[in-house]
Amino acid sequence: MQPMKVLVVSADPEVLEQMEVTARSVRRRLGPRESLEILEASDGVRAAKVAWRERPEVVLADEITSRAGAFALTKELKGADPPFAGKVVVLLDRSQDEWLAAWAGADGWAVKPLDPLALAELVAAQGDAAVAEEEAG
Repeated sequence: MQPMKVLVVSADPEVLEQMEVTARSVRRRLGPRESLEILEASDGVRAAKVAWRERPEVVLADEITSRAGAFALTKELKGADPPFAGKVVVLLDRSQDEWLAAWAGADGWAVKPLDPLALAELVAAQGDAAVAEEEAG
């Protein structure tokens, strides 16, 4: 079985640290039978290249990311023809930006400050959904 791939996108070391805690929680949730591969990009431009090349099940993008932020990245991936098959989760700085995440086509979002365990559940659920869609289609 292929490992679940998660692409994390942020230029903020503190957010990346929270994402690492989230990744460890996702690993525990997946159990010993499945593995998790974490991919990283510091901005939306690099993230788009990595996403199209590596095809992760989940892209976890920080709203405040230099050079093409999370909304631009989400629009690019989900607006492509055909659209990116993986799930995109955006980390928001404020709840007022939820409409932007929905407008960009995000599959999910979380508002900072992050709860790494709740975020792990969201990421794992999105990953499960991506795998199920891939297997069905």
